[in-house]
Amino acid sequence: MTDKVAIVTGAGTGVGKAAALGLGAAGYAVVLAGRRKEPLDAVAAEITAAGGKALAVSADVSDPKSVEALFAAAVEAFGRLDVLFNNAGTGAPPVLLEDLTFEQWTTVVDVNLTGMFLCLQQAFRVMKAQRPIGGRIINNGSISAHAPRPNSAPYTATKHAVTGLTKSASLDGRKYDIACGQLDIGNATTPMTERMASGVPQANGEMMPEPTIDPKHIADAIVYMSNLPLDANVQTITVMATKMPFVGRG
Repeated sequence: MTDKVAIVTGAGTGVGKAAALGLGAAGYAVVLAGRRKEPLDAVAAEITAAGGKALAVSADVSDPKSVEALFAAAVEAFGRLDVLFNNAGTGAPPVLLEDLTFEQWTTVVDVNLTGMFLCLQQAFRVMKAQRPIGGRIINNGSISAHAPRPNSAPYTATKHAVTGLTKSASLDGRKYDIACGQLDIGNATTPMTERMASGVPQANGEMMPEPTIDPKHIADAIVYMSNLPLDANVQTITVMATKMPFVGRG
């Protein structure tokens, strides 16, 4: 058994990968979850090559049985759970709101909201039963939890809902020493944001390139939040590209 254990969902690429590597370097045994096993194995290999402990688990966060199996595998391997970075997410094509299909809507809701709830629920069950009791949950919100991009109704709606879910979990977790906070990210450099260099739609209808930041800065924030004692909590934190058009009127 190890002293500190973390689960990271969506850990194979992007922010999830950066978070897993950061937590591994900080001394956490990291359970990496995602749909595709190959990238998870590659990240786990990086952690173990650096002297850390890691376990890759193929999981679908929108499937209750898959989520249950993920958390059971983590406890079986490492004995407890101290941190959940609830990171897995997806988006819909940037089409007009009225042209979205029902399937496109439900796919985003199933992963971004229901999947986050299912992981949070399992984390509660593990953390309230273990000794010492408690742990920390960090939900990936996004600045879309505060302001939308054009043609992003499913993503924006679910990220607004994540804020409510985070607040509910923060309140309901108090009696179990479970601290829950939200990390809102603006333009981390990942495969999903590569298109920003060539221009993305703005609220005024223009196309404009946007700056991005190294996801290591996101990982640093996650490690900071994770290492706090359980009587202290970062309820919300925003880490974003300084010059991105978010604050003000663009």
